[in-house]
Amino acid sequence: MRFLLDAGQRAFAGSLHALLTAADTPAVARDWARGDHARGRALWSRIAGAGVFGLAVAEEYGGAGPHPVELAAAFVELGRHAVPGPLAETAGAAVLLAGSASAGRFLPGLAAGTELATVAAPGGWAVDGDAASVRLRPGPEGLYLSTAPPGPVRRSLDPARRLTRLAPAGELLCADAPYDRALVWTRLATAAQALGVGLALLDRTVDHVRRRTQFGVPVGSFQAVKHRLADAKTALEFARPLVFGAAVSQCPAQVAAAKLAAGEAAYTTARTALHLHGAIGYTAEYDLSLWLTKARALRSAWGTPEECRDLVLAQGL
Repeated sequence: MRFLLDAGQRAFAGSLHALLTAADTPAVARDWARGDHARGRALWSRIAGAGVFGLAVAEEYGGAGPHPVELAAAFVELGRHAVPGPLAETAGAAVLLAGSASAGRFLPGLAAGTELATVAAPGGWAVDGDAASVRLRPGPEGLYLSTAPPGPVRRSLDPARRLTRLAPAGELLCADAPYDRALVWTRLATAAQALGVGLALLDRTVDHVRRRTQFGVPVGSFQAVKHRLADAKTALEFARPLVFGAAVSQCPAQVAAAKLAAGEAAYTTARTALHLHGAIGYTAEYDLSLWLTKARALRSAWGTPEECRDLVLAQGL
């Protein structure tokens, strides 16, 4: 089985990469972390216009999906450019709402980018509940739309992932939402996003060690530095086929394996990037911090390494 993207999928990812390169996403992410969502919403609309969120929405509701492989390719680019917002959560929300009586009410807006959605994890915490217009919370009787204002914002490891607690009650949307399938999509999107974060960290670090000199030569020429970067590159390249293979299969255990591999690879690359950048890597003002903190946050989002490992072992993969 081939886990390489075809020409059309590569062209789609390339066009999204070009769009995000021109968008100054570091500035957008810093605004978002401060609670200023204006530029983030404008970028969200452009991403939706490129068809990203429609990949999780059926054609009858204005989308083009479901297309999990293309969604994974898109989320690699979103991670590569540190795009803020409830990205994976919006994809998961689209799956939760599909087939319900509320699908026509919400899915066209999610596909078009006029609506942002978030989904509460166990415990009620949700990413960017203050920015999302569709706030979903699974409950004992089914899927609820949280209609009460979200609680105060709590900063996470990644300042651009703002946590809010959703009210436990609200409007009951459906009693039999596909929670397991939605978790697969959300976890897959998070894995792809983490892979993109790791790739960006590696590229930035390679560029840095080529420019930084010691003893009159580039730091990147030192064998110890080459070994650290090679280890990071190997981890990311091993994670890549797992992510796209999981997108093909949609098997929960394979998606968990992809999430585990991509999250650990991104985290390993973040540690390498921080080490090789030296003191400047610790400063919040330096753009590298946007990817460093995101790698750590995504590592445990929608499945900690322990949870994903347990699922993989339980399925005998």
